[in-house]
Amino acid sequence: MARAPQALPGEIRLRQLGLQAYVPTWDAMRAFTATRLTTTPDEIWLVEHLPVYTLGQAGQAQHVLDAHGIDVVQTDRGGQVTYHGPGQAVVYVLMDLRRRHWMVRETVHRLEEAVIRTLARLGVVGVRRPGAPGIYLGAPHPRAGAKISALGLKVRNGCTYHGVAINVDMDITPFAGINPCGFSGLDVVDLAQLGVHTRADAVGMCFATELAMLADTTPNTPPQA
Repeated sequence: MARAPQALPGEIRLRQLGLQAYVPTWDAMRAFTATRLTTTPDEIWLVEHLPVYTLGQAGQAQHVLDAHGIDVVQTDRGGQVTYHGPGQAVVYVLMDLRRRHWMVRETVHRLEEAVIRTLARLGVVGVRRPGAPGIYLGAPHPRAGAKISALGLKVRNGCTYHGVAINVDMDITPFAGINPCGFSGLDVVDLAQLGVHTRADAVGMCFATELAMLADTTPNTPPQA
């Protein structure tokens, strides 16, 4: 984390961490959240991870079908099991919801909207799926319904950590070793398979900018009764 943070709209700081192991980054998120003050600026961290499966707080081990030697880490985020690896844009969102007067459901909606807008900039239609957080490939693509972005948050003392992952140009085969997000046989896709060739850090930066603009245009005032 030696690189100086970059200022984004919405009074958010962006940190680009590069390729990192999962557990030390998770530890850093928890430490940041535990020690932040009411005046601490919100941050977005961009990272790619070395190969790892992560289980959500209520994740069920039976959804890991065959780890093939890849580490499985039980985490404190929401959701079931997913895979992280190089070529995937992982974006951690460390925000004080109380200060922004955002409810958790609204926050999830904004994160999903930022993913949808990021994909749209790349010519890809992303859609929500009721009851299944994350973003999926939309019609009329032949693989409509395939998952392209996972989402999982933890809220502690009104502040979030963890975030979203967008599949950019990665080895998709490890997803066959799990039931992604708890869904058996769920198709998983990345941008490269859709003919969109770009870098994970560029996609992460686009997402961070879209989320910051959403934050900047959403007044930090209590919601109307």
